[in-house]
Amino acid sequence: MFSDDDFRHMQRALALAAHGLYTTTPNPRVGCVLVKDGTVIGEGYTQPAGQDHAEVQALKDARQRGHDLSGATAYVTLEPCSHFGRTPPCAHALIDARVTRVIAATDDPNPLVSGRGLAMLREAGIDVRCGLLANESRELNIGFVSRMTRGRPWVRMKVAGSLDGRTALPSGESQWITGAAARADGHAWRARACAILTGIGTVREDDPQLTVRDVATPRQPLRVLIDSRLEAPLTARIFEGAPPLVFCAQIDADNASRADALAARGVEVVPIANERGKVDLAAMLKVLGARGINELHVEAGHKLNGSLLREGCVDELLVYLAPSLLGSDSAGMFNLAAPATLDGRTRLAFHAVDRIGDDLRILARLAPPKSTA
Repeated sequence: MFSDDDFRHMQRALALAAHGLYTTTPNPRVGCVLVKDGTVIGEGYTQPAGQDHAEVQALKDARQRGHDLSGATAYVTLEPCSHFGRTPPCAHALIDARVTRVIAATDDPNPLVSGRGLAMLREAGIDVRCGLLANESRELNIGFVSRMTRGRPWVRMKVAGSLDGRTALPSGESQWITGAAARADGHAWRARACAILTGIGTVREDDPQLTVRDVATPRQPLRVLIDSRLEAPLTARIFEGAPPLVFCAQIDADNASRADALAARGVEVVPIANERGKVDLAAMLKVLGARGINELHVEAGHKLNGSLLREGCVDELLVYLAPSLLGSDSAGMFNLAAPATLDGRTRLAFHAVDRIGDDLRILARLAPPKSTA
C-alpha cells in the first residue's frame, strides 16, 4: 500500500512535526511534506496556536519556491482538520491547491474532525490513504490523543533515585543523586509538557522553581500546585514569575485571607474537594484537560506520587536511577501500601530503557485508568 518513498517522506514529516514539540499546545504536533514528480517542493509544521497549521505552512513554502501545486502529494502526520477553529480548515487549503493525493499517518482523535477531514478530501476526488507510521504520530501526540479521547492530559510522573529506589537521605539531602546529564534530560521532558505539577510537601521541603532551565525552550509550561489548605508561603519560589495555578480542597474561613493574598498576586485558586476533604485528583485532571493541557509532568514527593498512583491518575513513569545505594531508612519514591498478594501489585510495562550519562532512564507505562465520566 505504501512505497519506500512514502515511508521516507512521512519520516521527514514526523521530523518536522517534532520541531513543534514545545510550541503547538494545545494543538497537536503535525508536520507536512509536499512532493511532486518525486521532488520535495514544500515543507511545514504546525506553528503556535492561532498561527498556520503544518499543511498551510507547507503550501506557503512551495508557493514561495515558485512551484505549481497541482498534482502534488501531501504527506501529513495527522488527518487535515475540517473545521473552523482559530484557523480555517486545512482540508480546504489542500483541495484549493489541487493536490491529487494525501497520505496521513493517522486520523484525528478530535471529535470535531475525526474522519471528516479525510472524507472531505475524498469527496473532492483526492486519493486519500491513512495509516502510514501511525504509531509514531500518536506517540508524538500522546497528550493530545489523551485529551481528545479521555478529556484529561497524559500524566507523566518523574522520579529520580538510587538503584534501591530511594530519593533522599533520612536528613532530607537529595541534591544530587543523579548526574548532570540526567538532570538536563529531565528538564527536556519538563519543556515538552504543557504543565508541571507538584505538591505542598515538595514546596515546603525543596522550594522548587519548577521551571525549565537546563535546556533551551521558547516557553515555560504552566506550573500547577496542589495545596489542599493553602499553606504555601507567598515567598515560595513557585510564585515568582508567571503565576501558577493552585488547586485546594475548599476556600473557607480558615484560608480565605490566604486565597485573597494569592489572588492579589494573580494566582488563580481552584477549590475542588473529594469526600475526604482533599483535592479531587481525577476531577483536577478534567479541569486541566478542559484548559487545553495535553501533557502533565509531575515532580512531587512520595505522598502525592502515591496518591496519584492509587487514584489511577498516572499514565507513565519517567524514572532516573543512579548507580548508588542509599539504604532502607532513606525516602522512597511512592507512598503505596503493600498489596495482600502479588496479583494486587501495580503492573507496568517497560516502554523504553536508556543510558543517560552514568544513570539509567526508564519509561514505564501503567494500564489506562478507568473512566470517571
